[in-house]
Amino acid sequence: MTATVLSRSALDGAPPARGMDDADAAAVAQGTPIIRLRGVTKVYGQGQAAFQALKGVDLDIDSGDFVAVMGPSGSGKSTVMNLLGCLDTPTSGEYRFRGLHVERLSRDQRARLRRQYLGFVFQGFNLLARTSAQENVELPLLYRGQRTAERHRAAREALASVGLAGWEHHTPAELSGGQQQRVAIARALVTSPAVLLADEPTGNLDTQRSREIMDLLCTLNRERGITVLMVTHESDMAAYAKRVVHFVDGRVDSDWRQNSAPRIDAGRGDT
Repeated sequence: MTATVLSRSALDGAPPARGMDDADAAAVAQGTPIIRLRGVTKVYGQGQAAFQALKGVDLDIDSGDFVAVMGPSGSGKSTVMNLLGCLDTPTSGEYRFRGLHVERLSRDQRARLRRQYLGFVFQGFNLLARTSAQENVELPLLYRGQRTAERHRAAREALASVGLAGWEHHTPAELSGGQQQRVAIARALVTSPAVLLADEPTGNLDTQRSREIMDLLCTLNRERGITVLMVTHESDMAAYAKRVVHFVDGRVDSDWRQNSAPRIDAGRGDT
């Protein structure tokens, strides 16, 4: 079987990915990672003020994996996540997404790749305060120009998938922290991304809500085949991942597989 790769032309109106699709399945069969970094560096500033945030990073991410990215402050983990999310570009080296050289793309092409294939979840939720849960979830589809009826249907389905059916018309102020993060996850899911990038998704939550969010991410990874990359400082949250990549001083210091599968033990309540 020949692995299907993403082409530049596909970014001009590519259909949204849906978890692990045929392209990813072919890539898995061939052992080709959905994400590959080779010799990636990132330098901020110039001259004596230059700071090298990444120092030749090599990293492969298989489709359907769940990877926790850890490391102390300033280790490069957030920088590499920004590169993977097409929010920044490497100074040198290769970044391939489904075989496509991302570092060679134009700004508009990177934006299309981001909209079509990537979903984002942030520590601070980043919800619009005066809009309903459904309207927040619809935003990525609005940017795509989808019709109103299609947006409404997709947003309701996404909210239901994270346990928030019946909460569509509540504003963030009427939701708990855990519920707000569920809305943020639904917003990331509404475009059916191939990869979900989560930056400290439990950082603003208590222990119980954190466990519920992690169980939800595990379920999405297991049942939908969505590749999850999560930055976290918390080892107990990293324990939910299948693999842990640890950064130190701009380099991958260690990379290991967890001994046990992610646990699924919390229900999807409306807490």
